Amino acid sequence: MRDASLRFWGALIGAAVFVSPALAPSATSAQERTFLDDAAGPTVEDYLKQAGPNAKLVPQGTLKIDGRTVNCGKRPTILNSNFDSWGGAFPGFLIINTKKITGLSTPVKLYIYSHECGHQFEGPDETKADLFAIRRGVKWGWLDAAGMQDICTFISTLKGDAVHPPGTQRCETMRKYYNELIESGTTQSASAPPQEPSAKPKAQALAPQ
Repeated sequence: MRDASLRFWGALIGAAVFVSPALAPSATSAQERTFLDDAAGPTVEDYLKQAGPNAKLVPQGTLKIDGRTVNCGKRPTILNSNFDSWGGAFPGFLIINTKKITGLSTPVKLYIYSHECGHQFEGPDETKADLFAIRRGVKWGWLDAAGMQDICTFISTLKGDAVHPPGTQRCETMRKYYNELIESGTTQSASAPPQEPSAKPKAQALAPQ
């Protein structure tokens, strides 16, 4: 039973994040089942066993992206260069593909990480996770107009599916929210991150298409 469970989660995480258009139907099914059925997901230990020896666990509070320390509450991050996407999330931990994010600008890397963190607090909704990332970027001081353009350039190339809005639409939504935050004076030093939302993470949330 344990082996069968690991095979199931291996198939799920291999298909669910930043899926290519050709794989979108199966990815949507996997996400909908995980989100709507309130599945707990694999533990960190089970995921590491499934991912293999190249996966690395980074304890919460110790991960740095381009020299900047990042965190998602008490949740650790698994670095997995064989992961099918730029990033992903299961309840209780995040996944970052170090190979795929190489070459991206720092704001885009931080957006990917923060989007996955957003799922932990906002649940499966991709737009809410996007806005969580933008809000965090403005408050923590790593997102400016140039970084917002980098994020839009990155996301606009991605097609949407039943779960994820088209990248161009996501860009427009995030840019509008960014402008609203700037106009309202929502800024905070990156050296003094705000407290995380008190809401408990929902069942399951994965990264965008």
